[in-house]
Amino acid sequence: MLITWCLFIVSAGAIYAASEYFANGIEWLGHKAGIGATATGTVLAAFGTALPETAVTFVAVVFGKTPQARDIGVGAAMGGPLVLATISYAVVGVALLCNQRRLKRADQVLRVDSRRLARDQSWFLAIFVVKFGLGLVAFAIKPWLGLLFLAAYAAYAWRELRSNDSAPIDEILEPLKLRPGSPDPGWRWVLVQTVAALLLIAAASRLFVTQLEAIGWVLGMPAHLVALMLSPVATELPETVNAMIWVRQGKERLALANISGAMMIQATIPSSLGLFATPWLFDAPLIAAGALTIAAVAHLWWLFRGGEVKARRLLPVALLYVAFAVFIVGRASHS
Repeated sequence: MLITWCLFIVSAGAIYAASEYFANGIEWLGHKAGIGATATGTVLAAFGTALPETAVTFVAVVFGKTPQARDIGVGAAMGGPLVLATISYAVVGVALLCNQRRLKRADQVLRVDSRRLARDQSWFLAIFVVKFGLGLVAFAIKPWLGLLFLAAYAAYAWRELRSNDSAPIDEILEPLKLRPGSPDPGWRWVLVQTVAALLLIAAASRLFVTQLEAIGWVLGMPAHLVALMLSPVATELPETVNAMIWVRQGKERLALANISGAMMIQATIPSSLGLFATPWLFDAPLIAAGALTIAAVAHLWWLFRGGEVKARRLLPVALLYVAFAVFIVGRASHS
């Protein structure tokens, strides 16, 4: 069991570290392609930071040889949006409150495009409600509906990439990690870093899924419950850590754009994989995760739709994840 936990921690750390390199590389790709800062946050950087959870779902449902392994993919697909909509948004609020004096933000107001964020929440909510509803019914053509989720994300990404954005991308660019001393690394170095990080994420994700299955067996918990509780918290670390860093720098626009874009990925791509490769039918814990995610996003949509948002108003969504954790632990103790 000790070896299993060590491999679990090592694989999660490898996923996180590789995602840092991937996100850095893909941001340089956006820079060289002339893509705006907001689109880089919502599409390119979000794709990088959402990759660990998506990779876990992909490896579990495609390469999983048992129903338990494939259940991990479904749990990850439902747990990721819940963590992002609760913990990650609350972290943004806490980070701004902790840094308000240094940033001279006595009003605690988030400097973001509230209307754009509200629109993103409405997109996510509409897609997630469909995703949630499909988990409650069974019918023959359900797997084919996975194509609709891929199309929905393609439409969202196309809209983001074509949107007007005058913000300079260089404000979020760090030096390429493989060429830290170069102010303008060549395409070759950017591609090498990005592809190598992607391959490492795939390998580490396969090890991560194997350890989750073993932990679930030892704890006597269904595999997807372990995935719901442990996998998202570990694999959504890139979004959460990036959010803390950007808010500390006074760039909450980038922090929330990254989280919002990652949520759109989590609502579509892992869902399509789950629909393609599993029955996509929910039990009580998955239903609870979906219902609490909808409640959190509805609250966020209401906040941003109203315009100016203060940091402390993001904090209550974290209580929804606490409620979910209590529900899961209570259910496991009685099983």
